[in-house]
Amino acid sequence: MTDARINSLGIAKPPAQTRVVVAMSGGVDSSVVAAMLAREGYDVVGVTLQLYDHGAALARKGACCAGRDIHDARRVAETMGFPHYVLDYENRFREAVMDEFADSYLAGATPIPCVRCNERVKFRDLLDTARELGADCMATGHYIRRQDGPSGPELHRAADPRRDQSYFLFATTREQLAWLRFPLGGLTSKAQTRALAAEFGLTVADKPDSQDICFVPNGRYAEVIEKLRPGAAEPGEIVHLDGRVLGRHEGLIRYTVGQRRGLGVATGEPLHVIRLEPETRRVVVGPREALATRIVPVAEINWLGDAPLEAAPEEGWEILARVRSTREPAPARLRPLGPDRAEVELLSPEEGVAPGQACVFYAPEGSRVLGGGWIRRG
Repeated sequence: MTDARINSLGIAKPPAQTRVVVAMSGGVDSSVVAAMLAREGYDVVGVTLQLYDHGAALARKGACCAGRDIHDARRVAETMGFPHYVLDYENRFREAVMDEFADSYLAGATPIPCVRCNERVKFRDLLDTARELGADCMATGHYIRRQDGPSGPELHRAADPRRDQSYFLFATTREQLAWLRFPLGGLTSKAQTRALAAEFGLTVADKPDSQDICFVPNGRYAEVIEKLRPGAAEPGEIVHLDGRVLGRHEGLIRYTVGQRRGLGVATGEPLHVIRLEPETRRVVVGPREALATRIVPVAEINWLGDAPLEAAPEEGWEILARVRSTREPAPARLRPLGPDRAEVELLSPEEGVAPGQACVFYAPEGSRVLGGGWIRRG
């Protein structure tokens, strides 16, 4: 029998005595979470992080955690009648996310700053702020599910696979999961979220989703990196796998593994970027079949399985692995090489496996997320 004292957030208090800090980006998802909880009678405190100077050239209208979005979050709080605070996290965001983003590109990797933002800012620094505010938990608008399992809180994919954000949240630790709540994870469509926003009378009900990285205008990564690291992008050679020098480039930051268009060379055959070599500043290109990868080195692993990572059977953990946010998880074996390093063997080769991207682990059956790590060079 369910304990009647346990509220909808799994806390043994009446909603009115349960303080919830809601991380509000100004978009429809986090706004609906805040409104839902306020309507249920929770003691809601909205917090929005200003992550960069929204008047600077790097920002763009409609980006997460910038000017208009801060205004939208404040209006939601006023509509629903709960307090709202804006915290200046510009310096932390630049040091923890933007600087690494630029340095990773210069080192020939393809980073995912949204993961680092969740890991190092929203789920670390903001979670500390929530505790300081006396909160019982922190809620976000992410599409993912948290479930209590026999060994503690578990992370599960969202009910709507089209909205699932588990790839970007693999670094969430067990300690953080104890504090986090994701009220939208069980919804089966974004239309439900927008319908709730309209029901609550929120002005953001029809607001478009943010598509790009918040500090990268229109997906122009190279421009942002050049502003963050002036003069750091150096030219070099474009080289075929067979050793032929095909041309020159104006910086590794303009290329990613798997890229086909805009290579700046023509040989009469379709060419893709196979790898980037920062030591020699070379872009190595070749035929598509050369992109096929079976063995993926992974580091900085966050493991959410019940048994320790290194307690794997001799043949390794049987998992599903996702090597790109746009790919479906595929059968693989995870072989630990240390407390936070492993080798992932993909049972079927994948193309475009790039250093700097994440490799996220899922249980072979069901929806559980077993963690993940960062892809490194072999």
